[in-house]
Amino acid sequence: MFCVQGSIVTNRFRELERPQTGRLKDVVLMATVTGFESLRIPRKSDMKQFAELFEPLFLASSNEARRQAAAALSQCAHVPEPVALLIGSMPIAIAATFLTRSKAISDRVLISIIRRQGPAHAGAIARRESLSPSVVDALVEHHQAGHPSDQSGTSANQSKTNVAAASAPAEESSFSDRIAREDKLREEIKALVRTEPREAMSLIRPIDELHQALLMRFARSGEAVLFANALADALQSSRALAERILLDVSGQQLAATLSALDFPAGELGALLEALYPDLSERLGGGTRATALIGTVARKASIERVESWLRADGHGGADRMRHEAHLADNRVSDPRQQDARPAFGHRSTAQPVRGIGIR
Repeated sequence: MFCVQGSIVTNRFRELERPQTGRLKDVVLMATVTGFESLRIPRKSDMKQFAELFEPLFLASSNEARRQAAAALSQCAHVPEPVALLIGSMPIAIAATFLTRSKAISDRVLISIIRRQGPAHAGAIARRESLSPSVVDALVEHHQAGHPSDQSGTSANQSKTNVAAASAPAEESSFSDRIAREDKLREEIKALVRTEPREAMSLIRPIDELHQALLMRFARSGEAVLFANALADALQSSRALAERILLDVSGQQLAATLSALDFPAGELGALLEALYPDLSERLGGGTRATALIGTVARKASIERVESWLRADGHGGADRMRHEAHLADNRVSDPRQQDARPAFGHRSTAQPVRGIGIR
C-alpha cells in the first residue's frame, strides 16, 4: 500500500514537470514585470524586492517570455542594476531591444556588458540614441581588441626600436598617430549611431499566445488596468498610449491596434464586444463589432499604429510624468468628478458590463 501511494505521489510530481508548468512561470514572470511597471516611482525596497523575484523567474521562463519581459522593461524609467545586467548578458535575440532602447541602464552596466560580451552586444549598444564618453571609449577598446592588426604593428615598431634607438620626434609622431586613429574611430561610431536607419527594427511585432490569452482574460473580467498593461506590453509602448487607445469608446482605435498586432480574427469580435457592450448590438446579419472589423485594413492599421508608437517614443519625458487615468492610486483631478471611465453606453434600466465595471 505504501508503494502504491508513493507511486501516486511520484506521478503528481511528474505532472508538475510538464510543459504547462513552464507556461505558468511565463505568466508569473509577465505579471511580476507588469506589477513593477505600475509603480510610478519605485522605492529602494521595491527595487530590491523586484530584483530578488525577477532573477529566478526570468531564468526559469521560456526564451519568448524572456524576450517579452526584456522588451517591457526597456520602457521603464527605473530598472534595478542587477536586473539590467542580467538581461543585457542574455543572448542578443533577448537582450537587443533592452540594450538599444532602455534609458535606465547605467554606464557602468553598459561598459561591463561591452567588455564581457561579443560584438553583437556592442553593436546593439552602439545603436543607442545617446552615448556617454566613457561608453564610447569602451566601444573603441572593444573594436581595437577585435582588430589586433594595429597592435601587431605597434609591436613591430617596438621591436625596431630595440634594434635602433628611435628619436624623440619619431616617438611623438607615433603617439599622435595613435591618438588620431582613436579619434577617427570615435567619430565613426558616433556617425554610425546617427545615420543607421531606425526603420530596420520593426516597431510592431505579431502578438504572441501569452499576450493573446492575457488580453482575452482581462477583457472578459473587465480589468481595465491589467488590460491596458498587457496591451502596452504587446505594443512595447507606454501605458499612456494603451489607455488612450482604450478610451476611444467607438472601438476603432483598439480594432486597428489589434489588427496591426495580427490578433486572431476569430477572437477579435468577442474581445471588442466584451470591452464595448454597444458593439454587441445586432446590425444586419451580424453585430456592430463584425461591421467594424470589416472596415479595418491591416496594412493601413500597421501604418497608423506605427505613427502612434513613433510619437509615443519621442514623448519619453512626458511618459515619466504621466499619471495613469485607470490606475487605482491616481491623483484626483479637481476639474473632474472622481469616477472611473466606462467603456460603452450605460443604460439606466440595466447596467451593462464594460471594462473596469463590476
